[in-house]
Amino acid sequence: MTLPLVYHPIYSELDLPPAHRYPISKYRRLYQYLQDTLNIEQHPAIRLFQPEPISVDEIKALHDPDYIDALFSNALPAAKMRRIGFPWSEQLITRTCMSSGGTKLTVDLAHQYGLSIHLSGGYHHAHKDFGSGFCLVNDLALAAKHALTLPGVDTVMIIDCDVHHGDGTATILADEPNVITFSVHCEKNFPARKPDSTLDLALPINTTTEEYLNAFEGLLPLALAQYQPDLVIYDAGVDIHQDDELGYFNVCVEGIYQRDHLVLSRCREAGIPVAAVVGGGYRHDHQLLVNLHAQLIYSAMNILELG
Repeated sequence: MTLPLVYHPIYSELDLPPAHRYPISKYRRLYQYLQDTLNIEQHPAIRLFQPEPISVDEIKALHDPDYIDALFSNALPAAKMRRIGFPWSEQLITRTCMSSGGTKLTVDLAHQYGLSIHLSGGYHHAHKDFGSGFCLVNDLALAAKHALTLPGVDTVMIIDCDVHHGDGTATILADEPNVITFSVHCEKNFPARKPDSTLDLALPINTTTEEYLNAFEGLLPLALAQYQPDLVIYDAGVDIHQDDELGYFNVCVEGIYQRDHLVLSRCREAGIPVAAVVGGGYRHDHQLLVNLHAQLIYSAMNILELG
């Protein structure tokens, strides 16, 4: 068995103001941690892949072309850039295109290998004609539309377990009957307005590990059985953790592992390929996020019996 991992060093190459809330270094730190602990560059069962940037034309096929033109040329009004949450730079645009290309590649690898993981991705707050919440373009929606072009893929399900509702994904794909959006999130968290996904599991503030897993395990098998997706895109955000600074849940590290294992094992039992992205997680000390995101890789390795 082989576990493909997708990564590019550019993911952490973005100059941000001091004390900026976005943990930009976590991607580099996660890659280095996996190399230190698993020797991923020489591991016999892990293959590393480096993406190409997604094309502007492909982005414009999903997003409003006027928005993308203004975004890429630094012509967005200041208020719209503030809504995104990043200062504009060429570096930001380059990184965004590369990360979206990484999620697209992860879908291709999942289709080929059955399971793949992107060490970035999950920019689910980007809407058709505006960005929001550190998200410029919606890599999950882009990847889902791409997945529908692959042989044997007629239905895609996006299982979004980031603590924040996948509002941009829900609105962009609202009229796409072949993509099922399934958001598991905190009901009293960002964004304030939560449009309907195909399926929404909204949980209260301070939801515990046991409550989270019981609720999710009760719905996931039914969702997979009802919609029978040919491929799943899984956003494994770790901002459900009890110490996350933007989360408001009370889920422990073991709970994150069990959630990831639940998604990957259920899909594997059903023969459904999974393209997973690491999603959100917010701590001022970026290193504290690394072990949380690593739970996804540990779960995948155990399911594939890679040791």
